[in-house]
Amino acid sequence: MTATSRLDDLATPRFGAEAQPVLDMMAGLAPDCPLDAEALHVKASAETGLHDFGPDDYRERLDVYLAALREIDDVHGAGVVNFYGQLLQLLKNRLLLTDLLSRHPEINDIELRSPVVIAGLPRTGTTHLHNLLAAPPTFRTMPYWESNEPFPLPAEAGQEPDPRRTRMDVAISVINLVMPHFALMHEMTTDHVHEEIQLLANDFSTMLFETLAHVPRWRDYYQSHDQTPHYEYLATQLKAMQFLRGGERWLLKSPQHLEQVPVLDRVFEDGIVVFTHRDPVPVALSMIAMITYSARMHRSPVPVRQIAGYWIDRLEQMLNALVRDRDTIGPDRSIDIRFDDFMADELGVAERVYALAGEPFTDAARAAVTDYLAGHRRGRLGSVETSFEMFGLDEADLRDRFAPYVERFLR
Repeated sequence: MTATSRLDDLATPRFGAEAQPVLDMMAGLAPDCPLDAEALHVKASAETGLHDFGPDDYRERLDVYLAALREIDDVHGAGVVNFYGQLLQLLKNRLLLTDLLSRHPEINDIELRSPVVIAGLPRTGTTHLHNLLAAPPTFRTMPYWESNEPFPLPAEAGQEPDPRRTRMDVAISVINLVMPHFALMHEMTTDHVHEEIQLLANDFSTMLFETLAHVPRWRDYYQSHDQTPHYEYLATQLKAMQFLRGGERWLLKSPQHLEQVPVLDRVFEDGIVVFTHRDPVPVALSMIAMITYSARMHRSPVPVRQIAGYWIDRLEQMLNALVRDRDTIGPDRSIDIRFDDFMADELGVAERVYALAGEPFTDAARAAVTDYLAGHRRGRLGSVETSFEMFGLDEADLRDRFAPYVERFLR
C-alpha cells in the first residue's frame, strides 16, 4: 500500500530548512534578472555569441507574456529569477536553432516520418503510456534535458558528459528540494521522456506558459491566434534534433494537442494520434493540485481558489474543443484509450498502438515494455490527497460542465 501525502500549505507555502537558503540565494540574484525583453535578448546573445533569433514575430508574443507576468501579485525574488532563467533559455534555443539551420540547411529536407502523438489530460495515463512506448528503441523520444536544451552551445558541442545533462541534474535537485511532493504527482528525472510542449515554448506560443503562472492575459492572446505556424516551428525543431542525435520516427505527447487537433492534423498530416480518456473530475483535482503546488516556485501566498477556477474553465474549453474536433482525424490514424482499459491491459494497449502505427511488436519490444512495467508500477512513489474543499469547487458543477466530454468518450 502506497503512502498518501496531504498538501496543507498550498495557500501559504512552507519550505524546509534546506530549501529556504536556496530560495534566498536565488532571491539575491533577482536585481540582475529583469523581466525585460531587451535585457533578455542582450543576455542570450552574450551567452551564445549569436545574434540572429530567426523570424521576429515571436517578439510580440514575448512582450505579451512579460506583461502578463508583471500582473501577477506576490511574486517573490526566487520566482523572478526562475522566470528569467526560463525565458533566457528559450531565447538561447532560438539563437542556436537559427545558427544550426544556417550551417546545415539540409535539415529542412529531412522527412518527419508519421509521428505517433499521445494527446490527453495529465493524470489520464499519458506519461505512463509515453514512457512505456519509449522503452523499446522503436521511436525517437526526447529526455527532459534535451527538451530544455535541444541544441548544444557551439563551445560545448560533442562534450562528454554532455553539460546539458549536468545542468538539468542541478535543476532537478532544486525542484526536488523546493517541491518534495511534486514527484508524487508527476515524476521528473533528467532522462525522463518529456513533452514537445517545451519545444513549442521556443516560439513563445504554447499552453505551457499557463501552467507556469496565472496569466489570463496570455491565455486570451494565445487563444486568439492560429497555432499552425508554431506547430510548423515545432516540426523544424524535431528535424534539427533528428539531425543532431538521430532517430527515424518521433513519439510525442502533450495535453495541448487536445484543443489543437485540426492544427496537429494539418502539420503532421500522416501522424498517428492516441487519445487518452479518464473521468475528468478527479483528473481536474489532481491537475489543479499539481499547478497550485508548483506556484510556490514563484509566489507566496498562492491564490488557490482563483487558480482552481481558472483551470476548470480551461479544462472545460479543452474538452469541448476535443468533442468538436475529434473526428478531424479518422480511425485509420487514431485510437481512443480509456484509462481503466489501459490499466487492465498495459501490454495489450502497447500492442494496439504499435499495430495502428504499422510497427511490429516484436519479442524484443515486448520484453522492453515488460521490463519497464516491472520497475514502474502505478503509485509506487505514493500519492497526494485531493478534495473539492481544498479548491473551493463543487462536484455537481464539475460533472455538469464536463458532461459533453463524458457522454462522448466515457459512456
